[in-house]
Amino acid sequence: MKKVRLIEVGLRDGLQNEKINLSVEHRLELINQLVGAGVENFEIGAFVSPKWVPQMACTEDLVIQYNKKYKSVKKLQPSVLVPNEIGLEKAISHQLGEIAIFASCSESFSQKNINCSISESFERFEKIVKLAQKNNQQYKIKVRGYLSVCFGCPYDGLIDEKKVVQLAKKLIDIGCYEVSIGDTIGIAHVGQVESLFKKLMKVIPVKKLAGHFHDTRGQALANILAAYKLGIRTFDSSIGGLGGCPYARGATGNVATEDVVYMFHGMGIQTQLNLAQLIKTNAWLSQAMGKELPSKVARVENLK
Repeated sequence: MKKVRLIEVGLRDGLQNEKINLSVEHRLELINQLVGAGVENFEIGAFVSPKWVPQMACTEDLVIQYNKKYKSVKKLQPSVLVPNEIGLEKAISHQLGEIAIFASCSESFSQKNINCSISESFERFEKIVKLAQKNNQQYKIKVRGYLSVCFGCPYDGLIDEKKVVQLAKKLIDIGCYEVSIGDTIGIAHVGQVESLFKKLMKVIPVKKLAGHFHDTRGQALANILAAYKLGIRTFDSSIGGLGGCPYARGATGNVATEDVVYMFHGMGIQTQLNLAQLIKTNAWLSQAMGKELPSKVARVENLK
């Protein structure tokens, strides 16, 4: 059976760039509905400074509420973004089984986004991964790596593919089980996707690579399909197409989960997700957010 693995990033990468700050209750209900649609792998939030990302200030409260209800459901795999050792300590205290770290391919973007150079960020990450691995004696913590602006940066322009390959390999080498290759500002096209992933696959096993595409220029589905044809089987997506990039004018956010599911199911490729339930979730979330969300599939279906 042909299948892909979708990572739902709406609760973190999606909500952190939205003006509306959903309550813990709304976020827990969103988790309920996503789990009801078959979602098993998802970002639940980020242990970051509320000064810089106020939308993630309630992550710890959300994790506490999530654990009360879902801790015993072993098939569910929530992850939390951690920028430093303090974030990791919080993840350990709440016994989260997966964390994510976030690196950049652009020096300017790294400074703007996490206030340090690329080399400094990797010094932090190495400490985080070592501590996570040391903690494995208590319970296993997996580390997923995100690599941003892999195709283009709003400050530095086109990114050298060799640099992307080098940094992705470095994330694997320090202990990430998977690296998500990010088109953070939605600038990539199929030609770039084919070229970059072919180079990445020469040094990193294909099963350790994932795709993270934003739909700013309407190319996300085409880029996902191009990566799939090369052998990539894990993709990040966001319910309703929530999100955006604060550094990319006109960015429309992550590719919508509903749109990705519609495409793959039409190809006879399984996602384990229920499209009808995702569309219902979109309608509920649109009301909670006070606006129509970008998903094209849900927009049409919810008009019926």
